[in-house]
Amino acid sequence: MTSAAAEQLLVAEQLIEHLKCPISLEIMSDPVILSSGQTFDRSSIQQWLDLGHRKCPITKFPLLHTYLIPNHALRAIISSFAPPPPETLPHPPPLQTEAPTLTLTQTLVSALTSDEAPTKYKLESLNKLFFLSKHDPLFRRNITDAPVIPVVFSCLANETLRHKALALLLNISLEDENKVGLMAEGILDRLIPILSSEVSDCSAVAATLITSLALLELNRATIGAYPHAIESLVSLVRDGVGREKKEAATALYTLCRFPNNRVTVVACGAVPVLLRRLDAGLERCVEVIGLLAERKEAIEEMEKFGGCVEVLAGVLKNRTRTKRGVEFALLALKYLCCNSEESVTEAVRAGVFESCMELMQHDSVRVRENASYLILVLRSRKQ
Repeated sequence: MTSAAAEQLLVAEQLIEHLKCPISLEIMSDPVILSSGQTFDRSSIQQWLDLGHRKCPITKFPLLHTYLIPNHALRAIISSFAPPPPETLPHPPPLQTEAPTLTLTQTLVSALTSDEAPTKYKLESLNKLFFLSKHDPLFRRNITDAPVIPVVFSCLANETLRHKALALLLNISLEDENKVGLMAEGILDRLIPILSSEVSDCSAVAATLITSLALLELNRATIGAYPHAIESLVSLVRDGVGREKKEAATALYTLCRFPNNRVTVVACGAVPVLLRRLDAGLERCVEVIGLLAERKEAIEEMEKFGGCVEVLAGVLKNRTRTKRGVEFALLALKYLCCNSEESVTEAVRAGVFESCMELMQHDSVRVRENASYLILVLRSRKQ
């Protein structure tokens, strides 16, 4: 084997190691980012969280939240993995001390702002910044020491650079102080138009980035009040393809954790859109419906939707249902049945009573409580 071939093989092996889940040690199929900034395969880290762990398996520090953010950039690398020749492989430079890293960052930023630099070279610079931001939390925290954010914003206007620029911004947003900084720099002005773009991968990452920003409570009201933000997410749930609709529904759920945003979500016509998508199998929508159901306006929209109770009952009967899906479906059914006798009748007809009896053995306290409440309401009707 020649030295060049050996070097290429070594680089490929190092890249493969970055694609493996730290828990399962297998190449990830659905990489997600934990609040600690570490990436895991969704099934592995979800199993860890379901066991009650609330610390990162790698850093051992307590988690700020347990929401999992899809790592679209790494997923793209995994799905199309075929190691290119060593001279074209964009791999991260070795992590150095803080001062040299800052110098390196400034060098990479200079390449992005150069009018003479070809697009291919700018993409390579973005790749290096992406890997640094993924692997080095200190780099993410200190990234504002160099004028990175405005430069990356300018890359969003280039179709070739847009996806990688969005992935870099998603990494940067993992730090709470950066969430505030990104908002202050006007990131929504760039993201909202991308939600309506025809490039599905970019729309999906843009929606995920909004979710990441909205994990900070301070940002939820700002995003919800931004012109066309919620409207664009609702449209993406309705018209999106692939992961677009799921990421848009996730962003809506995160925004709806701020109660005032729920009024806007309902006003944008989200209820029938969410119910149709839920009926088509997108369970994430039931989480949004569960939060909206406490609003009278949302209940009225749900009652107008033919078969709403049956759709929610289907979540309870689905053998592949998730705990969160069951919890929010029960919550929505509870509000519906408290609002009208007609909903109670439809729930009995749809077999909700029998489903609730089965759910009394569920391991979730919330599920058992809501199921018990619905049993009381429906039992009186059955008698």
